Amino acid sequence: MPYRAPVSDITFCLDHVVGFDRVQALPAFEDATPDVVQAILTEAGRICEDVLAPLNRAGDLHPARLENGVVRTSPGYADGYRAIAEAGFVAISADPEYGGLGLPQTVTTAVNDMMGGACLSLELNPLMTQGQIEALEHHASDEIKALYLPKLTSGEWCGTMNLTEPQAGSDVGALTSKAEPNGDGTYAVSGQKIYISWGDNDFTDNVVHLVLARLPGAPNGTKGISLFLVPRNVPDADGNPGVANSLKVVSLEHKLGLHGSPTCVMQYDGATGWLIGEENRGMAAMFTMMNNARLGVGVQGVSVADAAYQHALVYALERKQGRPPVSDGTGTILDHADVRRMLMEMKAEVFAARAMCMDLAVSIDLGNAGDAAAAARAAFLTPIAKVYGSETGIKVSNLGVQVHGGMGFVEETGAAQFVRDVRVTAIYEGTTGIQAMDLAGRKLMDGGDAAFALLDEVEAAGDPAVAAAAQALRKTTSDVLALDMADRFGGAVPYLMAFARVLGAHYHAKAAASGDTARQALAHYYIARLLPEAHAAMAQARCGATGLYDLSPDDLAA
Repeated sequence: MPYRAPVSDITFCLDHVVGFDRVQALPAFEDATPDVVQAILTEAGRICEDVLAPLNRAGDLHPARLENGVVRTSPGYADGYRAIAEAGFVAISADPEYGGLGLPQTVTTAVNDMMGGACLSLELNPLMTQGQIEALEHHASDEIKALYLPKLTSGEWCGTMNLTEPQAGSDVGALTSKAEPNGDGTYAVSGQKIYISWGDNDFTDNVVHLVLARLPGAPNGTKGISLFLVPRNVPDADGNPGVANSLKVVSLEHKLGLHGSPTCVMQYDGATGWLIGEENRGMAAMFTMMNNARLGVGVQGVSVADAAYQHALVYALERKQGRPPVSDGTGTILDHADVRRMLMEMKAEVFAARAMCMDLAVSIDLGNAGDAAAAARAAFLTPIAKVYGSETGIKVSNLGVQVHGGMGFVEETGAAQFVRDVRVTAIYEGTTGIQAMDLAGRKLMDGGDAAFALLDEVEAAGDPAVAAAAQALRKTTSDVLALDMADRFGGAVPYLMAFARVLGAHYHAKAAASGDTARQALAHYYIARLLPEAHAAMAQARCGATGLYDLSPDDLAA
């Protein structure tokens, strides 16, 4: 079915739910007028519907492949990428000094939302580049910025990030890649990296890798990691791609989904690289890129959820099965109560997760402008938005298959692709468990100040049911603060999901306040049927690690 870009839903979110006008009022974003933003969203929606969405199935059926050491991309991807780059959508928020549009991160987030719904495999490419641009803007030397940022911003070159190694996944500190000084300001980078999204392609002139590695004598763990820029082709004196660097794609992973996105095993054999930021401070520099990507991945979950919902709704409106239980219905399965329940739940989850991601983007923009409270709010929201967005993608895509019934299990309908493509979003850029531990651990190191400030907002909004849930979550937060770290981690995922449910209800209540009867009905559904899950999650959070280790390994295997 044709994908419909959610321009109107995004616009409603910006105008009525997340307070985007506060960002537009900032001097730094005086060019982000309502007319300009609407024009960008409209054009992005057009490209997503007309150019990118038709590529989604092609990427699934004709995956990227490695051919004589070169990654050959899926049919039409080169044209799709060119459309993204020429429209300026790689660098909406990038520094105008290097060719970017200098617009808020919120606008980038909105465009990425639509691109991910149209073709997630291809959207991953500009997402990686956006993160690299931000990292270089913050940490690279002026010379590196002058050479690389214009090329990345224009889309002539694209970027990746290289963290994971075969023995170092979530434990990044275990990495063993090395960087030896060459004596001329460059470094020889050696090692193997895995799970590198878009590690190569056949449609950009160069691919620029940000690689974590250790300098000689560096401390163990994350405190001894440095960050290096390693291009596929070393630029010549004129800044054009020159000789091939000493790196290669060893293989491509055969994945559950995202077949159009090449996931590479990269080998570096003394490849020429440049230090980004300070020695042994690579994690700080890389986290600039990773935090950007965590919002981006949360949005990917929302994107696919929306596309899966649209797909399921069209099917439900066409499929006739059984005797309709209502006399004035459509005559299709949409009349059946359980199908209607699933579609209502899908739509309600999509809106709440989208609003949360947009809320985070607004907080990032305000924080970048110097608002310390907004920066703290953004830091606290990041793991929640990443998890809720990705888990919503998985849940809604799974419900989409269920709406299709047996045909959802048949590949030709396309319903299963959403499930396969979105599943990884709860894993990469920090698993659901890692994000939850970050929330219950590091994000509560302020004594709960950021959490309580967010709950103050929710309680002040006035909806009685939502306020009551927020008050219960306030008490639960105090209880979690009293636990030792092992117990916090044992209940971390339920604690995060309780926050997500309360915030989701809050966004729906704000939408209902607009007076739109359809949004009021959707809000009632979420608050009456989904918000109660928050209380069950809070009960689990208070349990901590109790009972988790009661079965021995032998008991588990019995």
